[in-house]
Amino acid sequence: MVFPAAGAPSLADDLAFALRLADAADGETMPRFDAADLEVSRKADRSHVTEADLASERAIRTLIEAERPGDAIFGEEFGATASASRRWILDPIDGTANFLRGVPAWGTMIALEVDGSITLGVVSMPAFGRRWWAANGLGAWTDTDDGPRRIAVSDVAALDDASLSFQSIAQWRDAGHLDALLTLQERVWRDRAYGDVWSYMLLAEGRLEIVGEFDVKEYDVAAAAAIVREAGGRFTSFEGSDALDTLSALATNGALHDEVLRVLASESP
Repeated sequence: MVFPAAGAPSLADDLAFALRLADAADGETMPRFDAADLEVSRKADRSHVTEADLASERAIRTLIEAERPGDAIFGEEFGATASASRRWILDPIDGTANFLRGVPAWGTMIALEVDGSITLGVVSMPAFGRRWWAANGLGAWTDTDDGPRRIAVSDVAALDDASLSFQSIAQWRDAGHLDALLTLQERVWRDRAYGDVWSYMLLAEGRLEIVGEFDVKEYDVAAAAAIVREAGGRFTSFEGSDALDTLSALATNGALHDEVLRVLASESP
């Protein structure tokens, strides 16, 4: 058994802190959501970034630096600090394109990695008035009007009963996996492109069974992976690796994971 270092925060303490980080992020994003004067620019990769993305990540970093000064940080907007055994992985607004168009399907993603393993995740979608969180061994949860509710993936065990969220046709096509998407689409009960982090939260709640996307960085998926796994699902790359730095993500309810991987492998370019 591995015990935490003397004076190190407990996992429960870290989770409570992560929820406070989400509060700080919500305080920056919601006042600017759907604002007529929202400042928007483009990054080097031509993706959009708004003033709210930057303010949200700054607010999170400020709290981490003040209360967890020895921890490393890796965020989408301001990059990585010096390495450490504990690393916070941040996406201040996942779904920036939705945010800047006034579409409420966006969220802040916060994860903690300790000694190379993701230990907790928080996803906050304040425009929906929803939040999800999980920590290893502590379950996966969401908030409701009646208080926190534990969540779990579905027990659907056949592809023809499953619901698939695929992000976008163009994304799968550009990654060379359009044939795999079309094959999956023909075999599942239902397919939709709910998009971004919301798809993973729907999966963790048992409302769909398969989510796949490409060109993702660790900050795009770390918090979602923590929640999906603790809800009983599986979260890997399209090659089946548990690593989160492979640029692809496949999440399922677990029961269907190996079958989906076989479909992907059979249709690989």
